[in-house]
Amino acid sequence: MQAKVKLSGTSGGALREAYSMSSIANGGTPGRKRESASVTRKETMSSAAKSGAERKKELGSQRSQMEEIQEREELPHPKDLSPSPSSPHPPQNLQQQRAPQSTDGSKANVPPKRGPSVKRSQSSPWDAPEENRNRLVKAASTSKLLTKVVKNADRHKEPVISQAAKMSTREKNSQADGSHIKMFMRGRPITMFIPSDVENYEDVRTELPSERLKLEWVYGYRGRDCRANIYLLPTGEMVYFVASVVVLFNYEERTQRHYLGHTDCVKCLAIHPDKIRIATGQIAGVDKDGRAVQPHVRVWDSFSLSTLQVVGLGTFERGVGSLAFSKADSGQHLSVIDDCNDHMLTVWDWQKKSKIAEIKTTNEVVLAVEFHHTDPHIIVTCGKSHIFFWTWSGNLLARKQGIFGKYEKPKFIQCLAFLGNGDILTGDSGGVLLVWSRSSAETPSGKGSRAFQISRQVKGHEGSVFCVCEMRSGTLLTGGGKDRRIILWDHELRADRDIEVPDQYGAIRAVSEGKGDEFLVGTSRNFILRGTFNDGFQVEVQGHTDELWGLASHPSRGMFLTCAQDRLVLAWSSEDHSLQWSRTLEEHGHCADFHPSGAVVAIGTHSGKWYVLDAETTDLVAIHTDGNEQLSLMRFSVDGGLLAVGSHDNFIYLYTVSENGRKFSRYGKCTGHSSYITHLDWSPDNNLIMSNSGDYEILYWDVPNGCKLIRNRSECKDIDWATYTCVLGYHVFGVWPEGSDGTDINALVRSHNRKVIALADDFCKVHLFAYPCSTPKAPSHKYSAHSSHVTNVSFLYNDSHLISTGGKDTSIMQWRLVERSLLSLPDGLLSHPAPPGVDPPFPLLPPTGSTHKPVLPPIANGTQEPFPETPPPTTTPPHSISTPPPSDSTVSLKDSLEPSDDTATPSDEGLPPLPPPS
Repeated sequence: MQAKVKLSGTSGGALREAYSMSSIANGGTPGRKRESASVTRKETMSSAAKSGAERKKELGSQRSQMEEIQEREELPHPKDLSPSPSSPHPPQNLQQQRAPQSTDGSKANVPPKRGPSVKRSQSSPWDAPEENRNRLVKAASTSKLLTKVVKNADRHKEPVISQAAKMSTREKNSQADGSHIKMFMRGRPITMFIPSDVENYEDVRTELPSERLKLEWVYGYRGRDCRANIYLLPTGEMVYFVASVVVLFNYEERTQRHYLGHTDCVKCLAIHPDKIRIATGQIAGVDKDGRAVQPHVRVWDSFSLSTLQVVGLGTFERGVGSLAFSKADSGQHLSVIDDCNDHMLTVWDWQKKSKIAEIKTTNEVVLAVEFHHTDPHIIVTCGKSHIFFWTWSGNLLARKQGIFGKYEKPKFIQCLAFLGNGDILTGDSGGVLLVWSRSSAETPSGKGSRAFQISRQVKGHEGSVFCVCEMRSGTLLTGGGKDRRIILWDHELRADRDIEVPDQYGAIRAVSEGKGDEFLVGTSRNFILRGTFNDGFQVEVQGHTDELWGLASHPSRGMFLTCAQDRLVLAWSSEDHSLQWSRTLEEHGHCADFHPSGAVVAIGTHSGKWYVLDAETTDLVAIHTDGNEQLSLMRFSVDGGLLAVGSHDNFIYLYTVSENGRKFSRYGKCTGHSSYITHLDWSPDNNLIMSNSGDYEILYWDVPNGCKLIRNRSECKDIDWATYTCVLGYHVFGVWPEGSDGTDINALVRSHNRKVIALADDFCKVHLFAYPCSTPKAPSHKYSAHSSHVTNVSFLYNDSHLISTGGKDTSIMQWRLVERSLLSLPDGLLSHPAPPGVDPPFPLLPPTGSTHKPVLPPIANGTQEPFPETPPPTTTPPHSISTPPPSDSTVSLKDSLEPSDDTATPSDEGLPPLPPPS
């Protein structure tokens, strides 16, 4: 007789499933192990394993029987959990073994044993008939008792089912069952054991953290694939962009302000004739829910950082390639080139958001567009093998192509500028400067303006003329790509002076006029240089040039280190925001960690090789190799005596460390993961390791005992890990969004004070959660600045700041942690001081103006009540050019792209500006 009984009840209450196995036959067939489907708690009940006294007690009271079941509960082996039918890698079947019992019932209970094979009971097949009859009676009693238990548990089924009907998918997949939580990732079950100090999981709540993040500093510049994107403002700030942030950097005061209105990569920049208003264009993208992020142009005020207008929503197809304000009519119009196949040229009355004219330019690449400085009806575009002169009249644009005639037609017209007499100067890929003048012959009436023809040719550079800048004095600066030379040309277009940019900075991508005789240079290796012809160059901004993953914070100083696929290792000071040192490796860097003493830093690469550098002198201390695949993490133990190296070959390599991090000896290897290692943490006593892998495993390792895999994972449920970077675990599983595929979270880190968790995701966002985060759909503060997947996050040693790194955008963001008590102040006071030397229109300057809604206290699962839009303050720029009044359309796209309620992550990307003082 075999009876299979399922027990169900509330979470953490009655038994989920149990088995009663009584195998009685004339020959005394021994008990066998049976398979269990979807067992979440293991209960062993066998009449043959209980004494006579215990049997009488069970028959006497059903309640006492349930208590005994719970007392005898044994947690499953980590690999004994059976998967759901959709699981791609079914774990080993959970099996159960009953112990024999003597007929007189005098022997004590025998604990169940687990093993890979079926073992027979010690009962003899030649047991006496009297013994078999006693077993039959006791088995029948057990069956009746379990039937009563099932009936009692069934009373609670209806409330549980009705409650589950109201839950989201994530909540259903992440329910507690007594001693552990089970969640599913792409159909795979992930079991996390509830710590002993949690008395009732149903009472666990996760609230929004009181801390917030304020963007304090942005490291990096986008020069490798952009041009003409550096300008000096009257405030003394240089304006440039990286990722989705437009940075206003005062290099004398060492301060930054940030315009955060964009939702994806910024690709181009134009300055209004009043030098106050700025237009920036972004590319198209896709948000986390698969909705299109439309390319558009944002016109904003560089004083208040408030958005004045959003232009082109729904018009541009791929992204804004280049743009320019009109000059002759005081900047009333804006011309924009769409990066689509037809490279559409549009002309806008940007204050009214109205498109005046639109026309296809060419299928070839268009690199620049400019309004003529003196003739408001002339627009010039140039690019691959062409220069077009457009006559704009009403809603019509008429094209005239530039004719090269006897001059060699270049492959690219790279840049253009206007001379004082109205002529147009172009620089091309052959290093030649061409002057285009209007023909002397008058055109017939009604045939448009006079055509432009080449009137002069000057050899300028070896290789391409990449950029040209008009100086206040009427002279010109040109920058060469291949020869890396900057040449000053006088009014007669004669070369006056030149200087060469050092090779380590890369080719020239942008040149603009600075203070006095200074000029600013942007390069292809993402440097911004400030220099003069007499004194040479000084680096003002620099960063990485290829995908960035590696990040490590110094254990006792305000310093952090980054490494990337550009082979650069850069050490930064978080206090003065300067580069401390740099070193080039032979391999692509991917991960790093400081020794607890801070004396050395270990850096893992894509080839399996890892380096140890002196953190002060950058001298090479050691080189080791583990496998031939990418190393995903380096992690020193708390006391610095061990180093764990996680690899994509599924192994964790362990080294003993001596001589203050200068000597490494192979200690062992953790073998057991079925996919590449993703995250790892040490226990405070340096004896245990918790690790995650690419197929969502959570494994624990006993390091002193030969790096042995700990089979019973419940033994580790109460460990307070020294660090928490694993993305899977009881204390952090609530950070996962609804419907995640398991790759959406790239990095996670717990603050040293154990109050908050910072998270880097694939949707360009940095999140801040409360710690622990042990409930599904936990709310978070989220922040936008990156325009690529956020690859890593790390708190500084004193939790004053958080550092985040972007992948393809190569940017590094430094966020300041701010307590809620300071949030009554506007964001402008916290992270965007007024530009020095200039009296702003209002005493308080918000960072993003009306581009964002204020953060209201979350209700229910973290959603917000609607908030009425607050118009941005208007400014009165010089020369009596009034800033256009704001409209309702100036709301940031981020307000319209908020995630759905089931992600419960209200936006903290900015507060509205204060109204003008009365």
